[in-house]
Amino acid sequence: MKSMKKGANMKSINWTKVLVGVLSIGLLSSTVAIQAVAQELPKVYDASMPREQQIALAESAAPAEVSSKATVYVLGSKGYEKAREGANGFSCVVSRHFVKPTETTIEPQCFDAEGSRTLLPVYLHGEELRTNGKSEAEIKADVASGYKEGRYQYPSKPGFLYMMSSQNRLSAIPDHGTGIFPPHLMFYAPNMTTKDIGFDAQPKLDYLGMTHPGAGDNLIVVIPMASTPPASSSGR
Repeated sequence: MKSMKKGANMKSINWTKVLVGVLSIGLLSSTVAIQAVAQELPKVYDASMPREQQIALAESAAPAEVSSKATVYVLGSKGYEKAREGANGFSCVVSRHFVKPTETTIEPQCFDAEGSRTLLPVYLHGEELRTNGKSEAEIKADVASGYKEGRYQYPSKPGFLYMMSSQNRLSAIPDHGTGIFPPHLMFYAPNMTTKDIGFDAQPKLDYLGMTHPGAGDNLIVVIPMASTPPASSSGR
C-alpha cells in the first residue's frame, strides 16, 4: 500500500473485517481513519527480518514496563521460536497471515497471562501450519476444529491483549491489501453480546466494537482516543 498523507488528505476505509493472526474477526462497523503507512514495513513479514528487529517490533505492542518483562517470540524458518523467557506472565509476538501471495499482515501483540495460556497457542500452531505450506483457509479450518475438539481453549475470564504499536498492518476489505490500523486494546469477552455493552447491534462507533458477539472467542476492541477536559460549571 502506498504512503498516505496525514490531515485533510487522510483516507478512511470501512473496516468491516479485520483478520488478526489466524482468527477471522469482524471489527468496528463504523469508519476508522488509516494512519500514515510506515515505509520500512516489508510487504511480506517473514523469518528474514533480523531477530532484534522482530523483538523490537513485538515489544512495541505494549508499554515498555510490560513488554520488557514479557516472554518474546520471533519468527523462524519452522515457525515461532522463544527468544526470551519473561517474568510477568505476558507474551509478545508479531503474528501474520497472508492476504495475498506477496503480502502479509504485521500484527505486534502482547497477551496477558490468560491470553498466553489460551489464545497464544492458536497463533503458534497456526504459524507452524503456515510454514508447512498450509493455506489460510486450512489454518482457519484448523482453528475451528481445534476449538470444537478441545485442542484449543477460549479465555475463561476477562483479560486483554495490547496491540498498541503504531505499526499494526492489518487486512481491510478482502482483495484490497492491508493498511495501518490504529493502536488499540482487545479485551477477552467470552460469550458476551452487544446487549452486554448496551447496544442491540454492533455499535457504530470509531472507538468500540466486538469481534464475535456471543461466541467463546469474542473480543471487545477499544481504540483509545484523546481525552477532552470536562466543561466547567460556567459552561466554558
